[in-house]
Amino acid sequence: VQVVESGGGLVQPGGSLRLSCAASGNIFAIYTMGWYRQNPGKERERVATISDNGTTTYADSVKGRFTISRDDAKKTVFLQMDSLDPEDTAVYYCNVHLFSGIWGGIRDWWGQGTQVTVSS
Repeated sequence: VQVVESGGGLVQPGGSLRLSCAASGNIFAIYTMGWYRQNPGKERERVATISDNGTTTYADSVKGRFTISRDDAKKTVFLQMDSLDPEDTAVYYCNVHLFSGIWGGIRDWWGQGTQVTVSS
């Protein structure tokens, strides 16, 4: 199983970015998908999650600005980030909770992370 993020970069305050994360490999079922972020010396924090029935959760700091969505046919989760603030600067990680068969079982898989920098 591989989980690969894309879409990070440098953006000015007030701007927008869209992150994508695609899962591939021996996948039988995908459950919750989510985005987390982390800065050096700080704990990784949950940004947003979306369950297999479409239920979403958001950190208070991003409510009303970020939108999480998924395309199950493409095994992909997205994070639309609007009205970005310098406080949103971090490495963003994708998390996918999935079933990869009798040997892999059910577990979390993480991407390698993508840098988002909000600066003028």
